[in-house]
Amino acid sequence: METDQLKTTLVGFVAAIAVLAVLLYFVGVGDLLRYLRDAELSTVGLVVVVTVGWLFAWGMALHTVLDVLGTAVSPLKTFLVFAGATFNNNVTPFGQAGGEPVTALLISEVTDTEYGTGLAAIASVDTLNFVPSITLALLGMGYFATGTTFNTRLESAAIVVVGLTVAVVGALVFAWRNHERVEAAVVTAAARLFRVVGTYVPRLSDPGRAAIERRVGHFFEAIERVATNPRGLALALGFSALGWFLQMSGLWLAFQAIGEPVSLAVVMFVVPIGAIAGMTPLPGGAGGIEAVLVFLLVAAPLPGVTESVALAAVVIYRGAVFWVPIAIGGVVMGTVGAGARAGA
Repeated sequence: METDQLKTTLVGFVAAIAVLAVLLYFVGVGDLLRYLRDAELSTVGLVVVVTVGWLFAWGMALHTVLDVLGTAVSPLKTFLVFAGATFNNNVTPFGQAGGEPVTALLISEVTDTEYGTGLAAIASVDTLNFVPSITLALLGMGYFATGTTFNTRLESAAIVVVGLTVAVVGALVFAWRNHERVEAAVVTAAARLFRVVGTYVPRLSDPGRAAIERRVGHFFEAIERVATNPRGLALALGFSALGWFLQMSGLWLAFQAIGEPVSLAVVMFVVPIGAIAGMTPLPGGAGGIEAVLVFLLVAAPLPGVTESVALAAVVIYRGAVFWVPIAIGGVVMGTVGAGARAGA
């Protein structure tokens, strides 16, 4: 990791710790520690198991996309690559936006493909993951709404889900219908950026517009191949939906572990909304996601779910979702990095 990257990551983690400290200040440490101490360890272990299952399911979505792009990789290798991808997202600010360029490089190194193919593959998986998340959130919201009355906080969350759905779907439709104009705009912007950066950063040379056009064109061709393959899309969406279900099961099991069960419809509603906080300038959304989840869980009319109960369940759930990929993906990134240095 370069010095500037390291500084940015450290600043991000300091900010995340500050957000968590504020959350602990308002919730209280005593009750939280009591719930965590009394948590059923076997159920906490199941949270870790379903977290690994989530990584494998989304790794299989990546495996499917790479297969569509003509890159043969074993399921185990794609699981490890996706763990490395999640590691990158968890240690860089802005989550996926910050980690995916590094992830694309990881894919190209492991699969011996062009960088554009790796970027198209992970971008496709990210886009596909949005569809089940919003679908499950809307289903959970609908089911949850039939048994309770939404208060102001939950109404605001529901508006965010619906608004995000409309915005993202609209943007995707516009980009697909105008992909040639979008591609030309990306080439122009990238050419200008490289020209400016090449002027002020001696180590980075301007590859030239022709090279940029070739790489951007390769990226958009790969995206089109994925988008026009119905079987691959259906299979990848299935793995993505399975991954979301396993993630939601992790939070549901976390509540079981501390002896305060909640309905699955509630976690179907709050988990995708919490994931939106991953776009904040905090590594992996740490701090932001926890705060949003606690906010929504406390806002929901759930008997027995106090601030301390909600935070205890979220700590168990997020502890698995955040640290399991870091443990596995860190090994992957270290191994790939060592291999690249040895081959240089």
